[in-house]
Amino acid sequence: MKNDNPSTSIMALGGLGEVGKNMYVITHKNEIIIIDAGVMFPTDDLLGVDAVIQDITYLKQNEDKIIGLFITHGHEDHIGGIPYILQSLKIPVIYAPKIAADLITKKLVEHNINYQEMQIINGESVVTSKYFKIEFVNTTHSIPDSYALAIHTPNGIIFETGDFKFDLTPIGPDANIHKMAEIGKEGVKLLMSDSTNALSPGFSASESVVDEALESIVSKHPARIIIATFASNIYRIKHIIETCKKHNRKIIVFGRSMETTIELALNNGLIEDKTIIIDYNKAKSLKKNEICILCTGSQGEPLAALSRIANGVHKQITLMPDDLVVFSSNPIPGNADSVNRVINKLYLKGVKVFTNSEFSDIHASGHGKQEEQKLMLKLIKPEYFMPCHGEYRMLKQHAELGVMCGIPKENCFICKNGDVLTLDDTGVHRNGEVQAGDVYVDGSRIGDIGSVVIKDRKLMSNDGILLTILNINPFTKKLLIKPNVTTRGFVMVNENSELIYQIERKVTYIVNNVLENNNYNYTDLKNQIILELHPYISELTGRHPIILPVIMEIKEN
Repeated sequence: MKNDNPSTSIMALGGLGEVGKNMYVITHKNEIIIIDAGVMFPTDDLLGVDAVIQDITYLKQNEDKIIGLFITHGHEDHIGGIPYILQSLKIPVIYAPKIAADLITKKLVEHNINYQEMQIINGESVVTSKYFKIEFVNTTHSIPDSYALAIHTPNGIIFETGDFKFDLTPIGPDANIHKMAEIGKEGVKLLMSDSTNALSPGFSASESVVDEALESIVSKHPARIIIATFASNIYRIKHIIETCKKHNRKIIVFGRSMETTIELALNNGLIEDKTIIIDYNKAKSLKKNEICILCTGSQGEPLAALSRIANGVHKQITLMPDDLVVFSSNPIPGNADSVNRVINKLYLKGVKVFTNSEFSDIHASGHGKQEEQKLMLKLIKPEYFMPCHGEYRMLKQHAELGVMCGIPKENCFICKNGDVLTLDDTGVHRNGEVQAGDVYVDGSRIGDIGSVVIKDRKLMSNDGILLTILNINPFTKKLLIKPNVTTRGFVMVNENSELIYQIERKVTYIVNNVLENNNYNYTDLKNQIILELHPYISELTGRHPIILPVIMEIKEN
């Protein structure tokens, strides 16, 4: 690879300052490679938003340079944005490990997207282009087929870890530590490393330790067990199924994503015996200690199976006092309140609940903690370091770990989405920024929902809506009857008749003033009502409902 261009650019369009929507872009001359295309699930304040994806304006502007999308593993925050992005961006090839490729294919089918250019990669794969050579390195994570990427560029090697941990007794394959060390010995210019657990000291627990704890629970509890975990944690699900088989428990599965994961695991030989999974109706003839319910909802999602069970609205499952509910997970950032609400509802139902805060070995994170992050830094031995995959506080702490491991402080870059780093013969430097931000997905609409719409939805959810219905004669330019004021989510009309009466009088006054102007139009009238009514209602009630004037033309005979 001849260095006929002095610079290689690196930027993140998602994944910095946040947990989710990972997307990293590397550009050299007329070639672009994209690493991951994840989604971020909306926070509670993004009302009506189904998902948050990247602003891909930069990629659209340089679409002809894209040589491929490279996927590190099959979690939603790394592949969930693909169905949306493919609707507006041409990607020549998606390189993905087998499990991730199966999950992506299923997503594309659900979105009615016909995409045939998928290539399966593994730990031996090498993809080459005019300026890049990409190697794949096995890592350990909570989903099979997870890889780091070693990207050889004309200006040195960039190593992108993907999500990783170092588990010396994993359930699946070992991480290829030897290959990491070899690449580090070859010389790495820039390390981009997972920062998710940078605030957690020590080493993460081994998945095998979690398996021992879950086996103890499954073998000893004398009644029904309900286990909620991440649907994407295939190794955890695999062990739960094998443990239940060992202790003569049948498994009932609830939750669409959980069903999808088990189907995928069966198709790929990760789960061998499907007879242990039964339909709910067949469980009626079994004893309580012969049943395990495996479900979604470990993050307190309102519509997930566990939330519906806790709320008593699940069509098939009713909690019993001797049930044991196991949260084999940790709340991801932003979900703690939702999880706690579900836990409190379960306690109110009288059931026993195990959480990871009380029993520390019923969940192990798929992300390495500080000592594992240090190990990655020591194996790769980069000249420069860019923490990624995390909130700002995580990135900052990870950068400090880099300094502790011998990387000069000035060589550690804490970036935000859109910041551009440039690699050249003199090193790595900041070099401006490109457009980056959040794009909201609402149903089938992508990018149509902006901050103004979200603000209006918040106002409606907090202060409601007030409608003023006006019957106007277009010829005489007069109100035929007094304005009809009605509300939703603002006040109860029947219980606030005096307030409604005052608002009706105010609207009548505003409308009559506007109608006296011969040059008025309905848009001006609506705007004037909103302009004058907002402060008036605020003064009366201290609230700010959305005001919607409705004008009906009534032509009298």
